Amino acid sequence: MPHFTIEYSANLDKRVDMGTVVELVRKAAVETGIFPLGGIRVRAVRCEHFAIANGNPNFGFLDMVLRLGEGRDLATRKKAGEHIFKTLSAYLDPVFASSKFALSFDMQINDKETSWKRNNIHDVLKVEAAHG
Repeated sequence: MPHFTIEYSANLDKRVDMGTVVELVRKAAVETGIFPLGGIRVRAVRCEHFAIANGNPNFGFLDMVLRLGEGRDLATRKKAGEHIFKTLSAYLDPVFASSKFALSFDMQINDKETSWKRNNIHDVLKVEAAHG
């Protein structure tokens, strides 16, 4: 159940293709090899109203949170997180070079006792994998 939620300042719209960002994060998550393909979700939420640091309206941010289920040790989570962050950070290098920008990424582990899910996507992917 790796669910990535990206919040970003509206002033990034002219500088960053968020469709590319969500696909980049999805692919990086797959590349880690630790997440079930059918559980990966990446979404971006544009923040029209935001205030950063001293209030300069030209400052921008992108904040990503990953919620995932229990069961992966710290070393595995760190390795995966570093890969995903490095991939996203490299894509955003031009934003850092041309403006004042803050990038953050946090991982949160959901408690299985208070996390409910229903998903039939896994079954479709199993059939596709079996039959090409």
